Amino acid sequence: MLMQRDRRLGMFLMFVLILAGILSSCCIENGEEKVVGTTPEGLEIRVGSDGEKFIIEPDKLVSGGPPKDGIPSIDSPKYVGVEEADAWIRDDELVLALIYMDVKRVYPLQIMVWHEIVNDEIAGDPILITYCPLCGSGIAYERTLDGEDVEFGVSGKLYNSNLVMYDRKTDSYWTQIDGLAIVGEMTGTRLNPISVDTVVWRDWKAAHPDSEVLSQDTGFDRPYGRDPYGNYYEDSFLFFPVENEDDSGVHPKTVIFGIEVDGVFKAYRESDLIEEGVIEDTVNGVPIKVERGEAGIVTVTNLETGDEIVKERDFWFAWYAFHPETELYEAE
Repeated sequence: MLMQRDRRLGMFLMFVLILAGILSSCCIENGEEKVVGTTPEGLEIRVGSDGEKFIIEPDKLVSGGPPKDGIPSIDSPKYVGVEEADAWIRDDELVLALIYMDVKRVYPLQIMVWHEIVNDEIAGDPILITYCPLCGSGIAYERTLDGEDVEFGVSGKLYNSNLVMYDRKTDSYWTQIDGLAIVGEMTGTRLNPISVDTVVWRDWKAAHPDSEVLSQDTGFDRPYGRDPYGNYYEDSFLFFPVENEDDSGVHPKTVIFGIEVDGVFKAYRESDLIEEGVIEDTVNGVPIKVERGEAGIVTVTNLETGDEIVKERDFWFAWYAFHPETELYEAE
């Protein structure tokens, strides 16, 4: 009996070792890295020798200069009315603006350029307002993870010249463009985007005089009204490297609106929208309509379902860096 029990135990242990070896050999990649899953888009989620999950190798994240939270997020935003804000916002200034659950809010870029993130709450919902000056990208997301309201901050890192955020629940790193967790516990998770627009203050205040405007009373001493990036927005030069560069001749700082339809990406120049007002197109077999209202709000509609397709407003180089397979709409 004892010998039979020992033999069965030995066979069991051998089976466990063989199974462990098979699983290990299936997972090992690049030395000590292991593939542990994929995102719905097919991106590999790996684990390094330190046990940390990632999609983008951490050494591809470069320092933007300031350390973590060196660019401080606004976590307790205050608001003023349009008339008060009009005293310090020039008519030709750009602002982020949204209408969410009938609440109208404005985030002047003269403030966002110094903070990049506002952890807001609108109509009782936790909303994340983000702006990356290097990419010209103003993007908003729901800031809920696993049913919990979570604050985000500026990590001090960049990927593809784009703001890398971190969440204050798990300390995972997220790209601002696409809202994807790329390093840490939440790797592979995407934030749910909501519509926000980059518009001219003159146009917005005329159309929506009942808006709430982010106050300069942020709790921080910054020279609001002075942009530290100078002529960066017009120059073709990039401060930081990107993994994919377009060689078609399109100016890298061309403002585009990028969308994704079932895994297919396409971009539309802001200049084409200003000229045409409405563009009807087909993306991945789906008929869509892209339209720009008088106040500068850009809406993309799936004509089959009537649903809105949330767009991103980026510089062309930034959209292309993340989506080199993108199409670019050409006006006839």
